[in-house]
Amino acid sequence: MKRSVVVVLLLLLVLVGLPAAYLGLTWAPDRPVAELRPRWAKPPSSFIQINGMEVHVRDEGPINDRVPVILLHGTSSSLHTWDGWAEVLKTQRRVIRVDLPGFGLTGPAPDGDYSIAAYMRFMEKLFEHYGAEGYIVAGNSFGGRLAWESALALPSYVQKIVLVDAAGYPMASQSVPLGFRLAQMSWLAPLMERTLPRSVIASSVRNVYGDPSKVTDELVDRYYELTLRAGNRKALRERFAQNGGDTSSRIRVLRLPTLILWGGRDQLIPPASATRFQREIAGAQLVMFDDLGHVPQEEDPKRTVEPVLGFLGPALPAVTVTVREAAEQNGVAAPAEAAAPADPAAVPAEAVPAEVAPTP
Repeated sequence: MKRSVVVVLLLLLVLVGLPAAYLGLTWAPDRPVAELRPRWAKPPSSFIQINGMEVHVRDEGPINDRVPVILLHGTSSSLHTWDGWAEVLKTQRRVIRVDLPGFGLTGPAPDGDYSIAAYMRFMEKLFEHYGAEGYIVAGNSFGGRLAWESALALPSYVQKIVLVDAAGYPMASQSVPLGFRLAQMSWLAPLMERTLPRSVIASSVRNVYGDPSKVTDELVDRYYELTLRAGNRKALRERFAQNGGDTSSRIRVLRLPTLILWGGRDQLIPPASATRFQREIAGAQLVMFDDLGHVPQEEDPKRTVEPVLGFLGPALPAVTVTVREAAEQNGVAAPAEAAAPADPAAVPAEAVPAEVAPTP
């Protein structure tokens, strides 16, 4: 009798102790954005107001470039994924990076709307905020989908697009990161909003690299800490639930300069999607990096940015209108002495791309 009681008590200890040990080791409540800003929003980061959100952005390069480059990250990523590209591109072009709604330091949308239509409203406000003549939009994964969706929904703003392992066609994944799979299990939501094994993030990041050995502790820290930003875990589940369905039939309508970059070892969105994008977008250029994975711009920024430089072309400096020209455009005569000379400081000096070490 005593032995059976001991066995029952031991079983109870195991049943209670294991969950308690799990919670103790993986307890990870939401972190307020103010706690994360000192590490992840260092200069040149800033925050702008769009649709009730404090949107995390970085705006670098020649400010008078009439057609800036906008870089859009993928699901569960952040503007930091473009660090390597930005170091090179900003020497020649104005480069604007943004943490999309639901991710990074921007965090969740106030209305919980993560439909493609909501993201298009966000993109329109982003374009309006910077007030440029037009934009070249580059995006990775989900950000790639937003790039081509923007070209269709907001054609007056988008002049060129760069698709980096972009979403768009029905998924035929060979491997899905563990974090993505867990986020789509609704019954796990109460647990996953309060716990997060760091190993899940590490596994997920390694899954999207062609060479997992390139994934460092610092890189895992970034993904892990920004996932903990208050509201981001819930937003990820809602984003998956509002994926927008299959709109790929619209891709063949695109008629604008398009550069497609792809990792040959991408198991999340395999290279078959790259060749289909090239086939369906008239005149699209495709560059394949056989040894890279789903985030080639992060895994090897120095090599992957090279074809982008030629595709973008030089910056287009803003046109300086003199007082005389402004008056004549309005049908009013202006004296010669009223003409305002162009500001020589507004014209960027010739620059050469800097050497960039691969982002960890």
